[in-house]
Amino acid sequence: MEINRYLVESALLTHGLKSISNEELINRWKSDRKNIAWVDNGNVIIGGIEEFVEFRKNSDSLIRIDCYQLEDAIKNKKSGALTASGTMKVCEREGIKLAITCGMGGIGDIIGEELCPDLPALRDIHVALISTSPKDMLKIDETIDWLKENNVRVVSKNTDRCSGYIFNSADVEIEKVDKLSYKSLTNRLLILNAIPNEKRVNDLSILEKAIQNGKEAEKQGRYYHPAVNAKIDELSRGYSSEIQLDSIIANVELAEEICYK
Repeated sequence: MEINRYLVESALLTHGLKSISNEELINRWKSDRKNIAWVDNGNVIIGGIEEFVEFRKNSDSLIRIDCYQLEDAIKNKKSGALTASGTMKVCEREGIKLAITCGMGGIGDIIGEELCPDLPALRDIHVALISTSPKDMLKIDETIDWLKENNVRVVSKNTDRCSGYIFNSADVEIEKVDKLSYKSLTNRLLILNAIPNEKRVNDLSILEKAIQNGKEAEKQGRYYHPAVNAKIDELSRGYSSEIQLDSIIANVELAEEICYK
């Protein structure tokens, strides 16, 4: 069996795609590798899409696990989906050079996540990350600036701008590169693979309403990001879930190109 060269985070797939059923997820997922990472009863699992969907059926009871929470989750036999930083930590444990996420964390006003663990993970964990973009509700310009100030290289094959995630919400300069290869993967490397601008949600008022929903979730002790995603999904009639699924699949395809071609 071929050794994994990358792992895919499970937080978006578990909690972020409100309108995507398990059946649709299986049908649309293009990779047949065992390349998705999660934690089940304290065990780090690396499995394929059908095995993951069995885990996803219990999404309402599953926590989100970042790089700081991983050891506790293992020790105390917790079950949860891995965020970008949590996946990077698993990659480090397994000797894997690349992790994949979709919308990543950054700098914002989310309680307990003013500086998302994804950022220090990129600085401190010896694993590269493919992401679509920092999420729209964050301060994307400050996020990119923090990464650059901490010697994290931010690159893209397609553009020299980071213009947002689901929305066209930013305009920040990044480095455009012609080619990415497995040998060139290093730590302190963020590879952005944006959703095409014309496919994004155009109505920024949806983002404002979704942020309000996230803040209400915080007050009730619920997770912020799934609440925001759910409201965007509702107000876009499922479209946001469709383009996020397309995006994480595109990020896996980019990883395939980098790691195996």
